[in-house]
Amino acid sequence: MQSADAADALPRAEVVTPERPWLFGVLIAPDAVISLGLIDGGLSYLLRSQGVDPGRSASIIALLSLPHAIYFLWGPITDFWLRRRTWLMVAAVAAAATFVAAFQQQHLGRPRAVGLMFIGACVGVLVPAACGGLMGTLRDERNRRRAGSAYQIGSLAIGAVGVFALVSLSGRMSIASLGLVLAALIILPSLFAFASPPETMTNGHSAHETARHFWKECKTTFWRWDAIPYALLCSAPICSGALIGLLPGLAVDFGVTGQQVAWINGIGGALLTAAGAYAASLIPIRIRASVAFPIAGLVNAATAAMLAAGPQRPAFYLLGTVLFLFTIGAGYALFTGVVLEFLGGSGKSGSSRYAVINAIGNLPVVYMSWFDGRGYAFGGSRGMPATDAVLSATVAALMLVYFGVRSRRQQA
Repeated sequence: MQSADAADALPRAEVVTPERPWLFGVLIAPDAVISLGLIDGGLSYLLRSQGVDPGRSASIIALLSLPHAIYFLWGPITDFWLRRRTWLMVAAVAAAATFVAAFQQQHLGRPRAVGLMFIGACVGVLVPAACGGLMGTLRDERNRRRAGSAYQIGSLAIGAVGVFALVSLSGRMSIASLGLVLAALIILPSLFAFASPPETMTNGHSAHETARHFWKECKTTFWRWDAIPYALLCSAPICSGALIGLLPGLAVDFGVTGQQVAWINGIGGALLTAAGAYAASLIPIRIRASVAFPIAGLVNAATAAMLAAGPQRPAFYLLGTVLFLFTIGAGYALFTGVVLEFLGGSGKSGSSRYAVINAIGNLPVVYMSWFDGRGYAFGGSRGMPATDAVLSATVAALMLVYFGVRSRRQQA
């Protein structure tokens, strides 16, 4: 097991097989279609078209979103028995089959259909767990940075494609046929796993030896002083993205029309965040992700501060939102880089450790949504982005000082 710093010391000569970092933009597609394309995208539209009350739809979507917050409980299974790329394909096929069964119920609001979709969501989150373990096998730091950007670009772009496909075809196809389309969007990208980086299997080891090796890697990653600042960085409010879902609610205060909101926070928003994630891959590799991420947080906080302090006019809302979404995309990609720094080498427990670290990174979305809501209660439409900006900038500045000094000492 390599620590976060030792991962950079691995000899470049060992990297013989092309690592193909771009591949992770496709490998994450099954999860993107399920979580962004269906659950957070087209499902509310499909439920409303079947006469389901919006309140009930919100409860269903909240339930189906739960697996992403707790998948570290079963995600570690992708470290055992099969190769991670095999787990990825098995998870995609199993999830697709479950969603097909759910869509065969004809009415997606029925308990049986909801139950099947929940099972499909639980199986589907094995895909990001396997992807995390696979990214941990990349030894070239430049490829790790590119893989993190590709991971976010693919997730956002393919998720938007999933929303478009489900909503646009819903008026011309039955629910059962739509389930087959959904299954194809989930399964086909998973076949690219055949081209994923090679992995070393440990099936020949005894159960005791495997457990000992597994525990040693987890201890090396988490039971060290450096784990504390990394955990704080992952759980910090930096580029949390909580404001993404709240900005449409402020549009009326800026005089923005519903059509403009639909564009800037819909397909346009997905393209902007994907563009920001791509821009993150262009940052020089000598700037570590743990340093670049707080810098991105400061820039993102500045865009939120613009919305808080600037004139409440449509043009300013559109400009501020464009800049906010672009910098959030860069922050998302750099966050994945931070996770990979924290993770170090993948080893035997890469998927397990990635799932735990990534789960820590989901916390800011929850608590920042609450803080931003309090900001609106006290300061109205200006108080919400102001709260987000102040909290993010304060913590980002502290993290930047620590990791900046640490990086300089390591280079010296």
